[in-house]
Amino acid sequence: MGAQSRRRRTSVRAGLAATATLTLAGASIMPAATAGADTAPPSGTPATVSADPLPTWQVNGVVWSMTTVGNTVYATGNFSKARPPGTAPGNAKEVARGNILAFDLTTGNLVTSFAHSLNGQGLRIVASPDGKRVYVGGEFTAVDGKAHSRLAAFDTATGKLVDAFDPKVSNIVRGIAATNSKVYFGGNFFNVNGKSRTRLAAVNASDGDNDNTWRPTADDNEVFALAMAPGNERVLIGGRFQQLNGAAHVGIGAVNTTSGASAAWSSRPIPTKQDNKHFSYVTDLFVDGDTVYGAADGEGGHWFDGRFAAKAATGDLVWLDNCYGATYGMYAQGSAVYSVSHAHACESLGAFPETKPQTWHRALAETKAATGTDHAPPGANSNYRNQPIPSLLHWFPTLTAGTFTGQSQAAWAVTGNATYVAMGGEFPKVNGKAQQGLVRFALKAKAPNKTGPVKADLAAPTAAKTTLGIRVSWKSTWDQDNEALTYEVLRDSGTTAVGTLKKDSTFWNRPSLTFTDAKAPKGKHTYRIRVKDPLGNTLTSAASPSVG
Repeated sequence: MGAQSRRRRTSVRAGLAATATLTLAGASIMPAATAGADTAPPSGTPATVSADPLPTWQVNGVVWSMTTVGNTVYATGNFSKARPPGTAPGNAKEVARGNILAFDLTTGNLVTSFAHSLNGQGLRIVASPDGKRVYVGGEFTAVDGKAHSRLAAFDTATGKLVDAFDPKVSNIVRGIAATNSKVYFGGNFFNVNGKSRTRLAAVNASDGDNDNTWRPTADDNEVFALAMAPGNERVLIGGRFQQLNGAAHVGIGAVNTTSGASAAWSSRPIPTKQDNKHFSYVTDLFVDGDTVYGAADGEGGHWFDGRFAAKAATGDLVWLDNCYGATYGMYAQGSAVYSVSHAHACESLGAFPETKPQTWHRALAETKAATGTDHAPPGANSNYRNQPIPSLLHWFPTLTAGTFTGQSQAAWAVTGNATYVAMGGEFPKVNGKAQQGLVRFALKAKAPNKTGPVKADLAAPTAAKTTLGIRVSWKSTWDQDNEALTYEVLRDSGTTAVGTLKKDSTFWNRPSLTFTDAKAPKGKHTYRIRVKDPLGNTLTSAASPSVG
């Protein structure tokens, strides 16, 4: 179901002219948890960022992880060059960046004062709570030619490598969580600073020396993600393991930040592993307020691939989204949660169904709050059915799958601040335009708002003479970041509408619409459909055949 990785898935609003009639041929009745919010949502509904991709410096490989400090995004992965937006590899302004870089979230420009090189790929980057440092972990053994074994720190004020922070980790680091004085990390290592550790360890932020009292173990398989619960008393841990501290905790659990002892975790979003071909695991954790949002990858067909939300202090389940298609990263902004994945079946949210051949949707947004109940069949070996679910929000940018990793994925990481959302990965294009590896999106006030109704899905209408007049029929189109569209019926070469209809649509639910022109003059006529989104973007169809 999910691609296994080295790093880590209608209501009718009709405003009709007096002579118009509206039909819903082919429209389906969706459950309550369907797409709703967009850049111009109904009153009381949270807005999403625009689907407009903003110019951002690019990379020539893959971005695995990102974090934001103020208006600066720090990104790490497997790449050797960075170049300006809109340029091809080899551009004269291309610069060397060895698996780590920083860019300005408001402009997309590279931060030139942060120029470093890791001699192996970086897999996770996080910030300290005070924003004074970023920590990077991965497979590298040197930074800027200096020995730093798989974990390093940078000063965000100066952009410099923190030489004094120099823990020696025996193998790969995949997850990091930090306080201002301690750094907690996990991966697939068994030795830190010459002392035995089983996939989890903590070191002092000052010098990288071991915290010898913190020695939890992940006994079965790798740790992929860590996050700090509010209050700094619990470290949340996610990954492929089936046990923490020798007890059953499948894929997710919590431990005390001082003693490393297991802490309460009540929910079980990750199903128990069946065998080496049928399992799920946590790929990312993001804490916002009192809630942790988790991403999962499932292998073996309908194993849990989606997202979940739980209370960070207890593990109590808030919701579980059982969309299929591995999820790799999570970020919460305002009242929305953004994720990157290759989702291909979201019937569990009352949203888009599986298609044949499969189609993938690489970036999604949904509500922080639970809004309904899942009535779809549970996934393989699931611990839940009829659980609370969020609503999928109406935000559907198109990210093209890349080839760099050979895994046919697009985005692997997502971050942002109160105004912007940034995504990183291996995608070569966004919304069909060249934009490799990094992209930004902004809330409506900071966005161009030029992403309009989809031209390819608006065909010429048909027209037929009836006893009531000329009946004009067409199938609605859709818009990547606006659900509610207005359709105007134009007669002949005129630009004044003879009828107006308003209708919600999504890419998977495009109702057929009709309008009866009861006042058409005698003779033959053609008709065109002009569709507008709430932000003023307009698209006009080709003309119908002449009828009269």
